[in-house]
Amino acid sequence: MLRREFLSGSSLAVGLSAAGIATAAPLRAAKSILDNGAVADGKTLNTRAIQRAIDDVSKAGGGLVYVPPGTYLTGGLTLKSHVTLYLDSGSVLLGSTSFDDYEYHPGPPVQGDANGHHLVFAQNAEDIAICGLGTIDGQGEAYWENVHRQPMPPEESWRDVSAWDYRPKNHNRRPSPMLEFAQCRNVRLSGITLRNSAGWTLRPIACETVVIDGIRVRNPNYGSNTDGMDITACSNVFVSNCDIVAGDDAICIKSENPYGDVLPTRNITITNCTLTTSCNGFKMGTASRGAFENIVFSNSVIYAATGSALNTRVIGGINVEVVDGGSADGVVVSNIRMQNVRAPIFVRLGQRTKRDGTFLRNVLIDGVDAEGAVIASSITGVPGLRPSDVSVSNCRIRTVAAGEAAWRQREIPEVIDKYPESTMMGRLPAYGFYCRHADRVRLRDIEVITDRGDERPAIVADDVEDLILRGLELSAPAGDAPLIDLRNTRRAFLTGSRSPEKMKTFVQVSGAASDRIVLLGNALPKEQQAAVCTGGARNESVDVR
Repeated sequence: MLRREFLSGSSLAVGLSAAGIATAAPLRAAKSILDNGAVADGKTLNTRAIQRAIDDVSKAGGGLVYVPPGTYLTGGLTLKSHVTLYLDSGSVLLGSTSFDDYEYHPGPPVQGDANGHHLVFAQNAEDIAICGLGTIDGQGEAYWENVHRQPMPPEESWRDVSAWDYRPKNHNRRPSPMLEFAQCRNVRLSGITLRNSAGWTLRPIACETVVIDGIRVRNPNYGSNTDGMDITACSNVFVSNCDIVAGDDAICIKSENPYGDVLPTRNITITNCTLTTSCNGFKMGTASRGAFENIVFSNSVIYAATGSALNTRVIGGINVEVVDGGSADGVVVSNIRMQNVRAPIFVRLGQRTKRDGTFLRNVLIDGVDAEGAVIASSITGVPGLRPSDVSVSNCRIRTVAAGEAAWRQREIPEVIDKYPESTMMGRLPAYGFYCRHADRVRLRDIEVITDRGDERPAIVADDVEDLILRGLELSAPAGDAPLIDLRNTRRAFLTGSRSPEKMKTFVQVSGAASDRIVLLGNALPKEQQAAVCTGGARNESVDVR
């Protein structure tokens, strides 16, 4: 395409308008990478040609760098202030498979998931964008190797992960994250496809005002540590209309900053996305060294294909975690559909790193519709660290795990300092919700249905202070398990629930610390016991009205 044709191309103007980018100023300072000798054969290394185009537009005061249709092999590129990189439909920036083609940018440690080598990088830049309907391809498989591990036995498949079949080769020499934006302001990504990342795909870190709209991520579900996006220590981030297939966490919100002081991760809104992975769908947690404030995730789908192997399915749908000494205050999750997600909800306050002032509070989860669960949802802390003000409401969960009576009695490990994962405590004693070491927990208007016979209670609360269970519809456990099992629970209020037929006990209370438990206005079959006290619990600790 001739330069004058490119500058006046109506299709480009229409594309920019659709991407939400004003066309007049960028087109006056537009530059095609072909002007600097880029070759679209997928073999010629174009790093210098593309970087010169970016530098020229930046020196001119800003504008647009145009990538026309074709495949352009490249190493690491640095985006500059006031520059928009526009990838036309049919264009591919193809990452080099030689690690030496990626410049090292100081900041993160040289080793690890974030190692300072990136396909596209920006630091201390403002008003930058990558848009269009083109593709950035990291050729990640060139950086992995199969470990040829032995398959897990079938009874352990619920905690297996297909991505464990691979690991980074050559001492983790791989560009990761593929796209890194550090300490930038006013960043926009729209329309593009990001695929085959060698590690994390996209990380804005310590940025202010980031808009990510309508991007596609396509990583193999066995890709080693191939997160979809990692929003880290940023403020005012808007993610919408994204379609993510990843080999690790699809969307992970972190609070750390190897570039400087740990900043709060705050004012994050994520909506209208579809997520699938063999790891976690939406996760807020590792790393969690700083504060999380005002996090919203809504109107999205987390799924795994029907009939897919268990170890390729999403491990946890909604994961809210603080384990590295940070804090979280104000998390709202609403209107989430899940299909074949192993554990729908996982809320965890732990102590992998010991620091003063850590807490997890004010979490509201509403409107989750999940089917195909095999791991109970959980809300847990550890001795001395208790999540508080956690509310789950208006949810429907269907489970397919045939839970065994032995799981009900097993001692659940504290795993105080371990990596947080919904599988970390092993098989849980409940089929619906397991709550431990927590304060002010609310489970309201929730239906949990077991598609196969399960010999565990629907809900187990252990060392919970101020518990409200209201409007529950729960499948009857197989065998003699109670519907609800309260262990050393104080100030519990159970109301407005309808107990299923053909079971002996609605609530079992145990533990000498159990106290001030009130049952009011529940619909129970005539032959069913409302409450049974055992294991040191006093009959006067329960008030049935």
